[in-house]
Amino acid sequence: MTTQYRITLLPGDGIGPEIMLVAVDVLKVVGKQLDIRFEFQEALIGGAAIDATGEPLPPTTLEMCKDSDAVLLAAIGGYKWDNLPRHLRPETGLLGLRAGLGLFANLRPAKILPQLIDASSLKPEVVDGVDIMVVRELTGGVYFGQPKGIFTTETGEKRGVNTMAYTEAEIDRIGRVAFETAQKRQGKLCSVDKANVLEVSQLWRDRITQLATEYPDVELSHMYVDNAAMQLVRYPKQFDTIVTGNLFGDILSDAAAMLTGSIGMLPSASLGASGPGVFEPVHGSAPDIAGQDKANPLAQVLSAAMMLRYGLNQPIAADRIENAVLQVLDRGDRTGDIMSPGMNLLGCRAMGEALIEVLSGELTH
Repeated sequence: MTTQYRITLLPGDGIGPEIMLVAVDVLKVVGKQLDIRFEFQEALIGGAAIDATGEPLPPTTLEMCKDSDAVLLAAIGGYKWDNLPRHLRPETGLLGLRAGLGLFANLRPAKILPQLIDASSLKPEVVDGVDIMVVRELTGGVYFGQPKGIFTTETGEKRGVNTMAYTEAEIDRIGRVAFETAQKRQGKLCSVDKANVLEVSQLWRDRITQLATEYPDVELSHMYVDNAAMQLVRYPKQFDTIVTGNLFGDILSDAAAMLTGSIGMLPSASLGASGPGVFEPVHGSAPDIAGQDKANPLAQVLSAAMMLRYGLNQPIAADRIENAVLQVLDRGDRTGDIMSPGMNLLGCRAMGEALIEVLSGELTH
């Protein structure tokens, strides 16, 4: 019997539309193979939405996302919109989407692929075998805390204010996601905070420690964020699953991503307690190469695989896509960002065609 899903596509800006086309083509092939039907609907977000409607997240976009089984996002932003007021910037649309869908948990994998180990800026012996999952709290902390803004003091001096705040409930729910994620991996969870300085981190550590009593099969450790940043570079293989707040997670997940050699290879998932999740590559919109067929679509394709695995409970389809990416890399196919001597340089469209070729070959096996 055919399984049907409604997927909202948010191509966004820059290279977004190019890499989205590849991911959709891959999903169609896998869907046909496994009797899964996708109903795709497209909506505006970010700079494209600003140009068309004057706002980065039109209400119609949020409603379409809510009325879907999953959301596949490409990339937003670009130099064109950098000087707009904060409430009109593309990134504000992304924050609004996360808040509107209640997406409080961001899963950011950083796994070294053997085919790309030489692409890392660190020594092979340091990164060989790295497989980290960063679980980042996404809708609280300093990005959303109140009060915030730029205010004028009594002396006429301007003062910028942001508030880092977490409630027990916010910490507990991201903590549970992290412990359950660690249970499915190697059973090790490192909670990252700044409890030696910040009261909000003291509460974070207290709650995560209390939660650990419910997960005796998970080994919990704690680390200050400055040390965690250093340890990611010094000895990344010590980490399995990391859980942290919004600001620290934003920084550490990008640092972990670069261990792999290219941020263009990494997907992410943003999940809520219920309703559709958002699945997106961790890289930006790369406006400098937009429309030139130079983009690496693999992170977008792997984001589609995460959508299948974590959002739609279709692990077999996810496995097929992930295996196809590995096979294409085994053949030596590369886009410019992961190119090395002796490999086959492909553009965005050609990389998509290579994936389709590998996937279609599975039909004959």
